[in-house]
Amino acid sequence: MTEEGQSPARVVVVDDQTVVREGIVMLLGLLPGIEVVGSAGDGDEAVRLVAELAPDVVLMDLRMPRCDGVEATRRIRAEHPGTQVVVLTTFADDESLFPALRAGARGYLTKDAGGDEIVRAVRSVLSGDAGLAPSIQRRLLERLSDPEPQPAVPIQAPDGLTTRETEVLLLIADGLSNQEIARKLHVSTATVKTHINNLFAKTGLKDRAQAVRYAYAKGLVRPPTG
Repeated sequence: MTEEGQSPARVVVVDDQTVVREGIVMLLGLLPGIEVVGSAGDGDEAVRLVAELAPDVVLMDLRMPRCDGVEATRRIRAEHPGTQVVVLTTFADDESLFPALRAGARGYLTKDAGGDEIVRAVRSVLSGDAGLAPSIQRRLLERLSDPEPQPAVPIQAPDGLTTRETEVLLLIADGLSNQEIARKLHVSTATVKTHINNLFAKTGLKDRAQAVRYAYAKGLVRPPTG
């Protein structure tokens, strides 16, 4: 796939599983237009390698110890903007996909991608396009077509609650779990937990049952009629 006179793309592979990492390196070594210049077992090592080797592209796993792929992507894109990041992961859920794209990844593939698909993604991000697996493209289109949540938030939230904390409170009152709230608001479950901790601290609430009663008492939620 390398055009005549075109240099191969210099790639660093990042994955915390040694067998997987070595397998990817071996696969890439057989592909035209790809030169593997290094590999790393976690995000910290990946950032160091990018600073040392200045690769064109990093193939980045997401769930790794110490420094995960999202944080590593953010640091690489901030400190080394000449290096593009293509995520190569097992996971295609919203909590993996959207934080990675927000961190600066230009491509996103799952580990069932074939060699040709990896080469296309690498070449796409180097040419300024996105290198996304078809399933990821569909997920993005679905996300764009979903109506944005519009919780009924009062103009003046009680007890100094922020708009987002009040949104979370209303969703708790609707019976949603932390994961369901995260999906509805397009944030991580860790962010939801932070909002819940903050609203509990501001209101003196101790659990979700008290939060539901509080929402009704403050007139944020009206009892069903009929």
